[in-house]
Amino acid sequence: MNTPSETAPESAGVDAPGYSTPTRPFYWSVRRELWENRSIYIAPLIVAAVELFGFLVSSIGLPDRRRAVLLLGPERARAAIGVPYDVAAIMLILTAFVIGLFYCLDALYGERRERSILFWKSLPVSDFATVLSKTSVPLLVLPLVTFVTIIGTQLLMLLWTSVLLMTHGMSPASTLTYVPLLQQSLILLYGLGAIAIWHAPIYGWALLVSGWARRATFLWAVLPILAIGIFEKITFNTSHFATLVKDRILGFAPKAFAFHLHRDVGIDSLVQLTPGRYLSTPGLWLGLLFAAVCVLAAIRLRRYRGPL
Repeated sequence: MNTPSETAPESAGVDAPGYSTPTRPFYWSVRRELWENRSIYIAPLIVAAVELFGFLVSSIGLPDRRRAVLLLGPERARAAIGVPYDVAAIMLILTAFVIGLFYCLDALYGERRERSILFWKSLPVSDFATVLSKTSVPLLVLPLVTFVTIIGTQLLMLLWTSVLLMTHGMSPASTLTYVPLLQQSLILLYGLGAIAIWHAPIYGWALLVSGWARRATFLWAVLPILAIGIFEKITFNTSHFATLVKDRILGFAPKAFAFHLHRDVGIDSLVQLTPGRYLSTPGLWLGLLFAAVCVLAAIRLRRYRGPL
């Protein structure tokens, strides 16, 4: 007679839970990063709450200001009405960049400092999958979190503005006319993707430093850059490296967008998106190559570096 323990696997069949379900190590590695780093989504929510509170306070007297703004002409009205929405988006984008930078600086260093690397290395998850999941956070997860947070914030701002205008006998159509959120959401999604790819070398460098440094990861990430810039300035009286660093931080916009000349507006049309020019920029691909080298080096460091 067979015992229950001998017959259970056979009777369970291939469809039984735990026998045929794939482990999906990369998926669960990304989930692990979200569990362990709640600032990825909590920090943007806090910034959004502060922005909404500030917008609520600034909306005092909004109907009278709206009447005056509508008399200034379409372009100036668009600039004035859209400013709060643009500021909300910019602040959240800056927040996402700061979160991504400090996340990468702590991604590999933190598990070595806390010695949790011993536990994670005991699991059947490769160093490649682990580091790649950490890389996906600033390049994929944070842009999506930022996109959802910005859209939610702007919708709440639009809702409050509409209610306020209607209670004063005004139509909320002026807001929708000068702030087309559907079109702006497409521009935002494109812009967040362009920013993430352009900043990939920064995140890759931060991951490399995180896997190598034994302490003070921020200083080890910044000091070599400052040293090279100072050395070039003193030795050759030039600032090419500083210009390169500045372009890596801020240089995505002129390549990803076509800005209007002699107009006091920002990106307000899908026509201003220039993905072809952006993707054909040599600096973009050189930066991605540098990021790939840094990530591969970080994978090798995690494979051989033990806890601190």
